Formats: sequence, C-alpha cells, structure tokens
Amino acid sequence: MKVAAADWLPYCLPLKRPWQSSQGGLSERCGRLLRLKMDDGRIGWGDCAPLPEFGISKMDATSFAEELAYLDLASQKSGLPLNSWLSGKSPAASAAVNANLGGIFSVNDELVAAALESGFSVLKIKVGLSQWQDEIARLQKLSNGLPPGAKFRLDANLAWSETEAEQVLIACSELPIEGMEEPLRHPDQKVLARLQNLVPFPVAIDESIHLIDGNFFHHPPVRRLVLKPARFGGLLKTMEIALRAQASGVECIVTSSLESNCGLLACAHLAAAIAPQATHGLGTADWFSENTGDNLELRAGRLLLPSSAGLGFFLHPRLNSQTRLCSDTEERT
Repeated sequence: MKVAAADWLPYCLPLKRPWQSSQGGLSERCGRLLRLKMDDGRIGWGDCAPLPEFGISKMDATSFAEELAYLDLASQKSGLPLNSWLSGKSPAASAAVNANLGGIFSVNDELVAAALESGFSVLKIKVGLSQWQDEIARLQKLSNGLPPGAKFRLDANLAWSETEAEQVLIACSELPIEGMEEPLRHPDQKVLARLQNLVPFPVAIDESIHLIDGNFFHHPPVRRLVLKPARFGGLLKTMEIALRAQASGVECIVTSSLESNCGLLACAHLAAAIAPQATHGLGTADWFSENTGDNLELRAGRLLLPSSAGLGFFLHPRLNSQTRLCSDTEERT
C-alpha cells in the first residue's frame, strides 16, 4: 500500500472564552490537519498546532502530525483502535479526564457545581495569575462547598519564585488539592525535590521538559509528569518517556495542547494506553465554539473513545466560516 495523496488543511477555531495562564491568553486555536490518502482508500489524519509560547514548536507539532497520520493508518490496517495498537491490550472504552474550569478568578461556585454534576471529581484551575495570597483566599472559599472525594488540580505555568512557591504549597497542603503543576518560574531539580517533600500531593512538571535528562529518573524530583505528545514530537516518544517514568514510580498524566478534536483524540488514545487508571487533562473539546471533527462525548467525567480501528477521527462535513478550513492551495493564495 502506498500514499496516493497528501494535503494540509489549515484551521482556526474560536474559543468560547479566553484560555488564560500566567504565560498569556488565547481566544482562538490555529493549526493544520494532515490528510494522507492511501491507494486502497484508507485515510490517515494528523494534527499540527504549534504554540511556541507554551513550548510547542512548529517542528515538534509537525512531527507529531506526521507520525500520528501514519500510526492512524497502521492501526487501521491492524483492525485495532489506536489505544489497543499502542498498548497491545484490549481496546479501552474511555479515559478519565479532569474538568478545565479556567483561571481562578473566573471560577465560581456555580461553575464548580456544574462540573461536579457532570461527573468530574478532579477540577483543574489555572493559578499564578495574580497575587498568590488572593488566590489562596479564593481557593479556600471554593473549597468550602467541595464534597468529599472532589479535589482541585492546580496549574501555575511557571508563575512563582522559589519563596512564593513554597508559601503557596504550604498553604495548599491544608486544602483539597490533587496536584500542582509547574510552580517555579525557574525550574530546578533540587528545588522541586524540596518543594515536593513539603506536600502530600504530587508536584508536576509540564513545560520544563529540559529537566528530563539522563539522571532525572534515577532520583525523580517530582511525583508526576504532565505529558503533551506534541511537545515531544509524537506519541511513540511520549510513550517511551512515560514507561521510564512509571518504572521510577512517577505518575504520568496526558494532556492536550488545546489542539482540535483530531489531536485531542490522539492524546486520549495514548492516555488509555499508558495510564488507564489516571485522570488526564483532556476535557478541552467543550472550550471550542467549532471543531474540525465530530463532537467528542464526555460521560460521567470520562472521554469516550471510538471503537473503530485507528484514530477514529472523521472530518466534520460542514464547517462554518468561523472555522476557516481551507485547502493548502487556498491558504497560499
């Protein structure tokens, strides 16, 4: 079987509300879908959505898209869903995900209640957007109405100095916190290890992948890695890192890079393959007003996976003008 045709389909997807972090904000997400057509009629899909300010380079995003398209084709040929093809195990029906509530001062009791009613038990909030004392006060208020078993997952996106991070983590140790991602403005393995020892919940790295060197897994400084496959240039490299992490006792959480449904599906398949018991950062589809493919269904805090062979992505037949999906030739003109 040979590739009969290949093209790129650029997209620009508006968000329902701004996506905020300490590194900036987004009101839309732009990228390109890669479509590979085989001479036997099969189609493989990839998603390339660079975001340099969040550590997703154009080169890595392109590699992710190209590898994904070929993995889609390979798993289609095997007759297995992508997660089963990757893991060598029975197909997974779903993956547990956290709710994404947004920036801390946009979160209110009604938003928390709606997420809980939808079946989420881990609620992710962006912090590091304002004075840390004000954010802790806000978290304390939000925590008052949280039922047993529900917790907040916090993401600081490299917001704080060492002193600030220590104060925040100590304050959080008394709150229903499930984990803290990237607390340090200038990440350092020794400092992260010290901070991790202060709290009962996992401290995680995400953007600071430069810390994952030859010695990282001998004495892991944190208890969790947040893995964005596009940042590593593909699913297979991410899977390799996850296996090394798990062998060292480090938990792995797969998250999207706010790609379209195509890339999100790939991340969900990987999550189900490498960490089926974890709660992953993949509840992002409902942030989009429009998307490139069929809506992905969330049920009781779980993202449902396609049972069909391959990735299971199908291009949306009718995309409105806001999505601005066009051919590569049209984009150049």
